[in-house]
Amino acid sequence: MRKWLLGGLGLLLLLCGGGVAAIVWLVTGGLSVDTVGKVAFDRPLKVPPLAASTVDAGGRRVFDLTAQSGDSDLGHGAGTRTWGYNGAYLGPTLRATRGERVAVNVHNRLNEPTTVHWHGMHLPAKVDGGPHHPIPPGGDYQAAWTVDQPAATLWYHPHPGELTERQVYRGLAGLFLIDDGTTALPHEYGVDDIPVVVQDKGFSGGQLSMSDRFLSDLGVLGDEILVNGTPGPYLDVRTELVRLRLLNASTARVYDFTMSDGRPLAMVASDGGPLAAPYMTRRVRLSVGERAEVVVAMRPGERVELRSAKTGLGAVHGGQDAFDVLQLRAAGELRPGELPERLAAVTKLDPQRAAQRRTFTFLGREINGDRMDMRRVDAVVVKDTVEIWNVANGHDTPHSFHIHDVQFQVLTVDGKAPPPELGGWKDTLFLEPRRRYAVIAEFADYADPTTAYMFHCHVLRHEDQGMMGQFVVVERGDAPRLGHG
Repeated sequence: MRKWLLGGLGLLLLLCGGGVAAIVWLVTGGLSVDTVGKVAFDRPLKVPPLAASTVDAGGRRVFDLTAQSGDSDLGHGAGTRTWGYNGAYLGPTLRATRGERVAVNVHNRLNEPTTVHWHGMHLPAKVDGGPHHPIPPGGDYQAAWTVDQPAATLWYHPHPGELTERQVYRGLAGLFLIDDGTTALPHEYGVDDIPVVVQDKGFSGGQLSMSDRFLSDLGVLGDEILVNGTPGPYLDVRTELVRLRLLNASTARVYDFTMSDGRPLAMVASDGGPLAAPYMTRRVRLSVGERAEVVVAMRPGERVELRSAKTGLGAVHGGQDAFDVLQLRAAGELRPGELPERLAAVTKLDPQRAAQRRTFTFLGREINGDRMDMRRVDAVVVKDTVEIWNVANGHDTPHSFHIHDVQFQVLTVDGKAPPPELGGWKDTLFLEPRRRYAVIAEFADYADPTTAYMFHCHVLRHEDQGMMGQFVVVERGDAPRLGHG
């Protein structure tokens, strides 16, 4: 409620002829939200359950997900109307091992079409879960593929045409973890290996509100934080090292994660899997859809908070907001642990192998001057080739860039080498205002001239409004034939 009153005050200043005063008020943080030191941390953190699965006669691991409505207690009473998978809010954590064949049966029990997109997963276009294959109300769908990529923290969420923001905001999201046999990092799920699904919410009358911030063009910027659907959460820690799998599952907000006492975080993985070695840092910034795994060192008996600091973006974009996110409470005795010096071999893609270089400029709600058109192919990619995509944010609004199917590497930021936190595999990248990025990816294994993959802004309001394109991967000499599969 507070931020809407503040927004109304700014509007009143403008209407009363106080334009200069209103501008000063906005610049000095009149729109900001700050919950640091004000969160009670009075609820134990919910940990999403691991999804049940069976192995069918063909050796596939089979999961079931039902998209459904329900009521949840998100801190405003038990009657907040929400959506979830296999429950009222969010969904279970799917887990599979590299090399496994998996099948997910999706049941839509909502009153509108939906899809499930496997964000960060390398898989055939027909089961990617984009807007081309909506599941109608009451409908069922099976996605099946072979998991073939390194250990990583991926996630799943809806991706229907023009409905993605509201469906994710209402609660449709969950994690999909890939294992590959490596156990050097903390790996006991729910004990020292913790999912941390971070979302911001606004409320009105005990119900979720999708009202916009005054002057913002991003979508919802809520003034309360949920972690795994828990308001004011705390985590009881029993180990010296605790691994936090951070997911920015908000629809618009950028977070800048840090610890309340300034202790370093060991960043050990980005979107697509482990870094080559732990990167010690005091801040981890995540835009919409990005993930990072960090390891926090704890001492017996202490309490410390995970926070989101001011990002430096403009106040209307949430850049002056600060939040207490999660309190870690260490037991009196902790199981010892040791952080490995090396994590994984990250093979760098060679720019000399690039068969194609493309440029995409994000401006307004368009990419290269175009809005999404399901009939148009924006790029034709030859299977098993490497491409370099030059991606630019052409204005002052922040964006978040996501490519389906592939993990990419960041070559440059404004022509210079990327910072260490961008040194691993990525599928989503924060596009800061007025900056240019070059990324490199290999489009391997899957070709389908009849079905497209997407690339888009992952600020979900922008995506729904058309800031999205599509590419088709074909065999050499073939051509796209959308809609003929």
